[in-house]
Amino acid sequence: MSLEQLNAVPHLTTALSGPLHHLETLLLQFQSRIEAWLRNMWLKYPAPFYTSVDLRNSGFKLSPVDTNLFPAGFNNLNRAFFPLCIHAIQSAVEHLCPKAAQIIIIPENHTRNKYYLENLATLHEIITKAGFLVRIGSMDPELESPVTVTLPSGNKLTLEPLIRHGDKIGTKDFTPCMAILNNDLSSGVPAILKGTSQPITPPPDLGWSNRLKSDHFRHYQVIAREFAKLIDLDPWLIDPLYRYCGEINFKKHEGETCVAKNTEALLNAIQKKYDEYNISEPPFVIIKADTGTYGMGVMTVHSPDEVLALNRKQRNKMSSAKGGGEVSGVILQEGVYTFETWGNNNAVAEPVVYMIDHFVVGGFYRVHAERSINQNLNYPGMQFQPLAFAESCSNPDLGLSPDAEPNRFYAYGVIARLAQLAAACEIAERKTQHVPR
Repeated sequence: MSLEQLNAVPHLTTALSGPLHHLETLLLQFQSRIEAWLRNMWLKYPAPFYTSVDLRNSGFKLSPVDTNLFPAGFNNLNRAFFPLCIHAIQSAVEHLCPKAAQIIIIPENHTRNKYYLENLATLHEIITKAGFLVRIGSMDPELESPVTVTLPSGNKLTLEPLIRHGDKIGTKDFTPCMAILNNDLSSGVPAILKGTSQPITPPPDLGWSNRLKSDHFRHYQVIAREFAKLIDLDPWLIDPLYRYCGEINFKKHEGETCVAKNTEALLNAIQKKYDEYNISEPPFVIIKADTGTYGMGVMTVHSPDEVLALNRKQRNKMSSAKGGGEVSGVILQEGVYTFETWGNNNAVAEPVVYMIDHFVVGGFYRVHAERSINQNLNYPGMQFQPLAFAESCSNPDLGLSPDAEPNRFYAYGVIARLAQLAAACEIAERKTQHVPR
């Protein structure tokens, strides 16, 4: 791997950098204040076990657009940061189960998805190197006995059926101290995970069968406003405006009026902020399923008329959720342009930041050569560039310009941690509501 490759980062292609340079300058100027505030917040709201956050950098705005509590891209991280991942795993496990020696990972049922299995193998490697005995217990009903899979990387991965031992889960000859869930439970919490005496992290009730994106961004809005006061910042620069519509059935044309009206209101609100900052780009809205992942049930619209004029193919696409579920509610989110490009073909790119406990452990760029600056990049044909974070997200250089590599990455790390903090608030709220697992 050449030095040139290690230092390659996407190019920020925009002249509208004034507000973002102002944001980055404030983050550098108040770094000690920001870090002290975050440390205090983590005492109140312990961080999730691990988190990934999709960011969009438009040059005039930097904000999260999605937060995943069951990240599945550890194989895309820069291996240079594995020592940091290992340290973070040790810290996270110590908080949850101080005497833990054995850990089981509960994966998705993607036994034929090599990319996902590479992620699983990497996660297994990191936890093993952190000093734990690790096994993988699958809930796949088709898995009746242990299976060893050889991956394209050369890694080998053994999947074993997950079984119940009284109030504990494990495999046939392995009863761990705790379980790490790497399955987003889009289809609901299975009985085998309910009422266990072992800690399961993240908690199963935070799976997409129970969790709403609109709830997350409600918490994020509060966090963003408090943070903005800390450094005298317009919170809009880091917070996407949003609205919500429930009781939607795109196939039956039900709830479309709500979506259209809220689209219009949101576009008007975005335009007001664009006028304030002299932004000439047209505003747009991302409409997506309020639950779920994998980029399903997502579309870009520029007017309410587009919502009312969906064809059958578009309706079917917007109705489909992971695991065969149907979309019944949507979040309408302010579209945030991405003006970062990668490579000679100027493929659009967006940063994805990974955290374990409250530590930023790296990230990568999601890149798509066939999508545009106002489209969702989590779409078939996407690629990942793990070399982007050649500098740690926690290592700013005050002697460089605000948009220099380590400083841009520090800004990414701060905003991603704000989204992670919002997720921590979600978890705390659920605990006070005594939501059953």
